[in-house]
Amino acid sequence: MTGAQPRRRTPVAHATQERVAPERPAAETQHPAPGVARTVLPGGLRVVTEHVAGARSASVGLWVEVGSRDEPALGAGTHGAAHFLEHLLFKGTRRRSARAIAEEIDAVGGDLNAFTGKEHTCFYAHVLDRDMPLAVDVLGDVVLDAVMAAADVELERDVVLSEIAGRDEDPEDLLADDFDALLFGAHPLGLPVIGTEETVTGMTRDRLADFHDRHYGPARSVLAVAGNVAHADVLAAVTEAYGSRLDGPATAWHRGAQTAPGAPADRLSVRDEDTEQAHLMLGVPSLARPDERWPALQVLSTVLGGGMSSRLFQQVREQRGLAYSVYSSTTGYADTGTLAVYVGCAPERLGAAAAVVSGELGDLAAHGITAAELARAQGQLRGELVLGLEDTSSRMTRLGRRELDHGGLDRATDLATTLERIDAVGADDVASLASELLAGPRAAAVVGPYGDVDELPGEVQEMIT
Repeated sequence: MTGAQPRRRTPVAHATQERVAPERPAAETQHPAPGVARTVLPGGLRVVTEHVAGARSASVGLWVEVGSRDEPALGAGTHGAAHFLEHLLFKGTRRRSARAIAEEIDAVGGDLNAFTGKEHTCFYAHVLDRDMPLAVDVLGDVVLDAVMAAADVELERDVVLSEIAGRDEDPEDLLADDFDALLFGAHPLGLPVIGTEETVTGMTRDRLADFHDRHYGPARSVLAVAGNVAHADVLAAVTEAYGSRLDGPATAWHRGAQTAPGAPADRLSVRDEDTEQAHLMLGVPSLARPDERWPALQVLSTVLGGGMSSRLFQQVREQRGLAYSVYSSTTGYADTGTLAVYVGCAPERLGAAAAVVSGELGDLAAHGITAAELARAQGQLRGELVLGLEDTSSRMTRLGRRELDHGGLDRATDLATTLERIDAVGADDVASLASELLAGPRAAAVVGPYGDVDELPGEVQEMIT
């Protein structure tokens, strides 16, 4: 949730007036994968469900295709608006007070929360299967019909400012923001999702309401539900809960073309903090999310730093004892991505750790991976993917992300197809990608007890050349 605290729900016995759902033309339902169904309703709301045999719960997520990268389109002063709204929308609707929202979910033992990213915002609930209609109703009410009272804006402003202060005390959170700022510069992807103290302090109720009106309608939303549910029952719950908000043409929305991030002007930054550990993030621009080579990128990252058998874990931690935490990660956006390495170690060991990381990156770029590493990485990715889908929340998240990221394409939804794509990766594919990505300019951000860049160990400075 971009560091946001779990939403504290509050109770109120709430009498809901019975509503009669209007009749609408039947929408075509597709079945892109076993157990998965997809319907686009009038007004553009996409409903995607997955029946999970044996489950007794339902995870309901209302995904909105808006994040921090969309904020600059409204001009100055909107940085942090999506995350601010993530908090504010829970403060009450025309039918429910904040207390009522909380009490209705607590009364059924459910959980209600949200998170904001750079391209998506998700409001979600986890409830018993029989309470799925309640979750659909509450989430739709919160996202589409929030009051956004001026007094609540002031209350949540203080909450968000406290969250920013907490972020500033977490070296790893600071490091991630510094790395993005370094890699993407003035591009919207370089901005922290949470906003800044300055922008949050200056955020007005009118600006937030305008941002909400432009971005949070059904045409930009996906309702993803996974669990012991039937697609027809979810559609019935949506039709009843949303009412007239489903009226109107299903006008598709597409994020407008944005200038692609350029090469960073500065490729090394340091944030002087009196920490017991030095924190380093090194990386390169990588593949956009739709790129067909993503499975090869996943294999590359897994071999590099994806587990206890990875090169970095073995070389940096196991064989040399230079760091407790070392790993690699990938992030994909609509038009770009990142491949990054994190190391947390004692300040006096940062130079030695950096030298090992740099050597492994160079070796991968020059020689690729072995057949044994390929097989091990593919097995690891298969296992992580399948085991990670054993609960309804992770399945709901997969549904929502895949719908927004890939438009509900069959191959993007079908787990079997995803596994086949991982198995189809060859060592040559990984070697080609490694030589393309890792041989180019790198960027590195450091948080630790260093006054400036000149005080960093020489090995760190050499990493980016």
